[in-house]
Amino acid sequence: MASIVETAPLILNVGVVLTAAATLGFVARKLGLPSVVGYLLTGLLVSPFTPGFVSDNNQLALLADIGVVLLLFEVGIELDLRKITREQKALLWGVPTQMGIGLLIGTPVFLWLGIPIFGALLLSLSIAMSSSVVIVNITRSPRRTTDTLTEDALLGWSLLQDVVGVAAAAIILTLFGANDSSLLAALGGLFGFGIIAIGASKILPRILRAVRWEKDLFLIYSVSFGLVLAALGTVVFGIPMALAGFIAGLVINQSRDTEEVRKAILPFRDLFAVLFFVLLGTLIEPGQLEAAWPFAALILLMMIALKTIPTVLLVKLGKMKVRPLQLGIGISQIGEFSFVLGSLAYSQSAISESQFTGLLVAVVLSIMASTILVRRA
Repeated sequence: MASIVETAPLILNVGVVLTAAATLGFVARKLGLPSVVGYLLTGLLVSPFTPGFVSDNNQLALLADIGVVLLLFEVGIELDLRKITREQKALLWGVPTQMGIGLLIGTPVFLWLGIPIFGALLLSLSIAMSSSVVIVNITRSPRRTTDTLTEDALLGWSLLQDVVGVAAAAIILTLFGANDSSLLAALGGLFGFGIIAIGASKILPRILRAVRWEKDLFLIYSVSFGLVLAALGTVVFGIPMALAGFIAGLVINQSRDTEEVRKAILPFRDLFAVLFFVLLGTLIEPGQLEAAWPFAALILLMMIALKTIPTVLLVKLGKMKVRPLQLGIGISQIGEFSFVLGSLAYSQSAISESQFTGLLVAVVLSIMASTILVRRA
C-alpha cells in the first residue's frame, strides 16, 4: 500500500497534464490553430513559475524522451533514402549547404556578443537545425495544405539535418566541450552502434513474422525494439537517444513488416510526443522574459536570414519539385535537438540564464509560427 501512495502523485501528475493538453489542444484546433499551440500553453500553465497545479518536470522529461525516440524511430522506418536520392537529389547538397551557412555566419555574430566559442557554435547549430517532431506533425496534420512531394522533402530535409547536426555537435563537443572523449572515440561509437543496429535489424523481422498474428506481442516487440536500441546507443556508444532511435528505424525500413511496425507504435508516439511540447512550456520563467526578449528576437531574425531564405533559394537552385516557400517556412522552427544543444551550452556556463530563456522563447514562438504559416504559404 505504501508504494501505491507514493506513486499516486506521479500518476496524477501525468493524468492532469495529459487532460489539460488534450483540452487546450482541442480548443486550439477549434480556433483554427495547430494543437501544438495548446500543448505549449499547457506547459506554461503547469510550470513552477505560474500559480495553480505544478507538474513534475523530471517525470515529464522522461516521458517526452520516450515520445521523441518513438517518433524518430517511426520516421526512420518510413524514410526511403533511395527515393530521396532518386527524386530529391538536391537534398544531399542543399541541407549541408544550408547548415554550413548558419554555422559560418551565425558563429561570428554570437562571438561579437561576447559568447564563448563553445556557446557560439552550439547556438549557431541550434538555429541551423529544425524540429523533426514538429515537421512530422506538419506532414500528418489533417488540415495540412502541403502536397506529397513537399511533405517528403520536409521530412528528408529535417532528417538529413539531424544526421549532419549530430555529427557537427560531436565535433564541437569533442574540440570545445568539457569532456575527455576524442573525436575518434565519438566516430567509433557511431560506427559501433550502426553495426549493432544492423545486426538487430536482421533478428527483429524474423521475430515479427513469428508473432504476426499475435497482435499484443507484435506491438510489444515493435515498441521495445526502438526503445532498447535508442537507450543502448546512448548508454554504450554515447549517441543522443533521438538519433539512435532514428538510426534503429532506418536500418529496418526495408523489412516487409515495417508498415505494420509503424502503425503499431503510432498511438504511443503521439501520446508521449505531446509531453515534449508541454515540457518546453514548463521551462520558461516569466521573471526572465524581460531580459530574454532581445536575445529571442535576435535568434528568430537569424533563423529567417540564415535558414528560411537560404532554404528557399537552395530549393529553387536545385529545381526541386516542391513548393519552395512552403518548404522554407516548414523547416523554420527551432526544436528538440536545438533545445538539447542550448541546455548543454547553459550547463557549461557558455550562455547566461537570460540567453537560455531567450532560446526557449524562440523555440516556442518559432514552432507556433511555422505550424500556422506553413498552411497559408
